[in-house]
Amino acid sequence: MSATAKIIDEISKLSVMELAELVKGLQDKFGVSAVAPAAPAAAAAAPAAAAAEEKNEFKVTLKDSGADKIKVIKALRTVTTLSLGAAKEAVEAAPFVVSEAAPKEEANKMKKALEEAGAKVELS
Repeated sequence: MSATAKIIDEISKLSVMELAELVKGLQDKFGVSAVAPAAPAAAAAAPAAAAAEEKNEFKVTLKDSGADKIKVIKALRTVTTLSLGAAKEAVEAAPFVVSEAAPKEEANKMKKALEEAGAKVELS
C-alpha cells in the first residue's frame, strides 16, 4: 500500500469534527484555503465540516444608542477610527454598522464597550 493510500485510509476514519480540524490545520500550516475537494469522499464531508467550524468574523451593529448618547459617542470613538462628527452622526442615525467583519475577540470588545456606555449592540 502506497503512502498516499495509507493517508487516505486514515482520513476516511475521521469524524466530521476531526475532518474540520484537519482542514483548518492544513490551511493554517500551508497558508492555503480548500477551494475544491480533491476526492468524492471529501466532497460529501466538506459541507458538514464547514458547518462544524466556528464563525470567525462578525458584523457589529449599533442598534440603539440608548439614553446617554455622549457616552456612546465616546465609546464608539474608542473602538473605531471615526472622527467626533462621524461618531455623532452614526449614533444619531442608529442602526449603524460599526464593523462588517470583525474578528470574534474584537467584535466582543466592541460590543462590551458600547453596551457599557448604554447602547444596544448586535453581533451577526
